[in-house]
Amino acid sequence: MAFPVGFGWAAATAAYQVEGGWDADGKGPCVWDTFTHQGGERVFKNQTGDVACGSYTLWEEDLKCIKQLGLTHYRFSLSWSRLLPDGTTGFINQKGIDYYNKIIDDLLKNGVTPIVTLYHFDLPQALEDRGGWLSESIIESFDKYAQFCFSTFGDRVKQWITINEANVLSVMAYELGMFPPGIPHFGTGGYQAAHNLIKAHARSWHSYDSLFRKQQKGMVSLSLFAVWLEPADPNSVSDQEAAKRAIKFHLDFFAKPIFIDGDYPEVVKSQIASMSQKQGYPSSRLPEFAEEEKKMIKGTADFFAVQYYTTRLIKYQENKKGELGILQDAEIEFFPDPSWKNVDWIYVVPWGVRKLLKYIKDTYNNPVIYITENGFPQSDPAPLDDTQRWEHFRQTFQELFKDSFREDSIMIFKNCPRREPCWNIQVIRGILELKQAIQLDKVNLQVYCAWSLLDNFEWNQGYSSRFGLFHVDFEDPARPRVPYTSAKEYAKIIRNNGLEAHL
Repeated sequence: MAFPVGFGWAAATAAYQVEGGWDADGKGPCVWDTFTHQGGERVFKNQTGDVACGSYTLWEEDLKCIKQLGLTHYRFSLSWSRLLPDGTTGFINQKGIDYYNKIIDDLLKNGVTPIVTLYHFDLPQALEDRGGWLSESIIESFDKYAQFCFSTFGDRVKQWITINEANVLSVMAYELGMFPPGIPHFGTGGYQAAHNLIKAHARSWHSYDSLFRKQQKGMVSLSLFAVWLEPADPNSVSDQEAAKRAIKFHLDFFAKPIFIDGDYPEVVKSQIASMSQKQGYPSSRLPEFAEEEKKMIKGTADFFAVQYYTTRLIKYQENKKGELGILQDAEIEFFPDPSWKNVDWIYVVPWGVRKLLKYIKDTYNNPVIYITENGFPQSDPAPLDDTQRWEHFRQTFQELFKDSFREDSIMIFKNCPRREPCWNIQVIRGILELKQAIQLDKVNLQVYCAWSLLDNFEWNQGYSSRFGLFHVDFEDPARPRVPYTSAKEYAKIIRNNGLEAHL
């Protein structure tokens, strides 16, 4: 069960979620600083990322965790407002540069490849005050920021993510208002933000391609969140079509313009145009790309970065009342199978990742794929042996093997009796699915990235949901990092480049 030689084993963090030091050493405020400081219970117990894991001053402790795991890659994000406090190059914060230089240099000294995300939800507040991702001016601002980062760090960073989960950001921030700035724009804001996010990514890719690639020889992409979607009734034509349509709205909305032809899926355009007409709009609520923009967007990714956590069932839901919203435009309803076990919002469906990877391979001409996030939470307080988390996985694992998944899978199950805190069976089963995707489906998967290195600030959930491989005590000013059983087991998988440790 070894993975291909050179396969990348990684863990990830994001600046706002781990760094703290929200106003330290010249850093400007970001939208999450503003959003959390406003209170109003939009975040669990009004918690903030002001201190978080303290990684701004405790990087050496994070590095110890990385070395303990034996990671080959480490994904982290840059704080835009730590580097450029007002979001522009009018003022450059040297202490921010020094901080990230140290991280990059330390990783390389220890044989760890950095995967660097330019933007992970933490827009400088100064740019949000000018309209944020609803304003077309953000495209040039992001391109200049990207060029600054490529110029400053690109001599050592060879794998770049421009924007994290652009499809999540556009919906959560500008459609639903659950992320900052906290103002919903149902049926319009998500589309406008997405339009600008796609163009900003494409502009920055071209900047890298024309100004830096020849010398730096790196790769640039963006990461997309993907839930695998199945028809609720596989015998229902309307549910089958709804599931296909849901994938177009959810994943292909961003992926098709970037990887195929520079434009949105036809069914997305026709659905939104039809709904807009019924609602009395003079034109579609979905902005259109000009022909020159389509040419600019097409082909602007060097690999496919995807973030998988779970699967949902899809049912056709006619929008009889003409309500505004993305789900209403798609005419879908989504929900879990009641038999699936869950940990918070994540329903344990490991076979979904294999189906997703095959879909990407078949739809997008067999690209190089990085799984840039995959993880499973446990609630606070979280035991170090992952007992609560593991129990969900054990039960699911038992159900899944009723049909005998292969001898190697059964051996893992036999070696993980209920009394033992055997790591997160979901990850083991998920890695088995990845191996099947590589071996049988011929998916070109090259990196697997666990979310997250540390327990951290999980956006609206604050510190109530723990995804970390390492436990962080947020009540202790020293923020000690202690490995969960998961960390120890993941280290074995990395050491063996596969699952021999579990057979």
